[in-house]
Amino acid sequence: MEQGNYSVGLDIGTTKIVAIIGKENEYGKIEILGIGRSKSLGVHRGVVNNITQTIKSIQQAVELAEGNSGLKISSVVVGIAGQHIRSLQHSDYITRAKSEEVINEDDVEKLCNQVYKLVMLPGEEIIHVLPQEFKVDGQAEIKQPMGMYGGRLEANFHVVVGQVSSIRNVGRCIKSAGLDLGNITLEPLASANAVLSQEEKEAGVALIDIGGGTTDLAIFKDGIIRHTAVIPFGGNVITEDIKEGCSIIEKQAELLKIKFGSAWPGENKDNEIVSIPGLRGREPKEITLKNLSKIIHARVVEIVEQVYVEIKNYGHDEQKKKLIAGIVLTGGGSQLKHLKQLVEYITGMDTRIGYPNEHLAGDSDEEIASPLYATAVGLLMNAVQNKAKVREARQEAVDKELDREVFSGEDSTQTKTAIKKERKSIFDKWSEKLKDFLDNAE
Repeated sequence: MEQGNYSVGLDIGTTKIVAIIGKENEYGKIEILGIGRSKSLGVHRGVVNNITQTIKSIQQAVELAEGNSGLKISSVVVGIAGQHIRSLQHSDYITRAKSEEVINEDDVEKLCNQVYKLVMLPGEEIIHVLPQEFKVDGQAEIKQPMGMYGGRLEANFHVVVGQVSSIRNVGRCIKSAGLDLGNITLEPLASANAVLSQEEKEAGVALIDIGGGTTDLAIFKDGIIRHTAVIPFGGNVITEDIKEGCSIIEKQAELLKIKFGSAWPGENKDNEIVSIPGLRGREPKEITLKNLSKIIHARVVEIVEQVYVEIKNYGHDEQKKKLIAGIVLTGGGSQLKHLKQLVEYITGMDTRIGYPNEHLAGDSDEEIASPLYATAVGLLMNAVQNKAKVREARQEAVDKELDREVFSGEDSTQTKTAIKKERKSIFDKWSEKLKDFLDNAE
């Protein structure tokens, strides 16, 4: 299969690195062609803190995915998270020189590019500029201004900002692993694409992605992203607490959490005991499941309460901003028993577990439809969409040139030359900016 037919998402997580290859089938669903997963060494709370180990882990995941699919990976779309991520609201406008012409994509792009020039704190860079609502000549609440007449185009933006050094380190790891960086996407946005339905985004929903090192939050209302946050706690702190509380090693603590862990202490009876083999020549340890779930419960409550503070910061208590669809939990940490009930109890909001299977082709492996792979599937979807946008922009340019040839009687050599100078899409320009930025960083 030629390179143009498939895309790759790469999820660099705190506990695992996942490379996932896929393509869009004729029904608009994502067909998974191969997947590779490796243990993540060198990433702490969503941020790269050991370049060499991260490169090794990336190469391992990529090789497994290539072996699985028989395809060669050259370019990837990567997710970014970590406690350095913050978001802000910003309004901006442009005055159009030709108000008698309709607003087109170039006007919206010009407005977005203006926001990228915002002055940030030292060491910070804008990752995403997400338009929320537009105003045309004072007329508010316009979702899509293209095709309208107007002299003044303004918009409210959700701007996601991150540390330059962290973005640079991710780019460095990708480059050193022998890959091209196609795009960088905020991980909660990728997870949201994979597990949320359009109806939920319209009604108002909070996506909570509980990973190993971080818990990511994305809030949608009226189909628009309203708030994002990254909380620097995840499943690993629960494992750490079990390790300390039960005086056992990390590997055993992780297994205990997965097999017997529960977020609701009332579930376990006092006489339910699990025996852990002792270290070399030592007696085995006996741990009551009630104690285990008490340790887990205390930490999970802390994580959920922090997320709930962010939901309140967005303004969930106001009638107009109410999240009717409640909460969707995803990520590896969402598989903890009775977590759904605990979140409903703390927040009083409807809750469900989000699986990324809605956008996958029917014959996809069951394992990939696990919440564990929500971010990776979302990144793959992003890569597929970007590819489609580039194709559309190219086709548009070709059509325009052919029309010109028909109407002006230009000869075919001129047309061919014009076709070669295809109009670049927003994505292409953004990728070039990013590549220049990474090249200059070295």
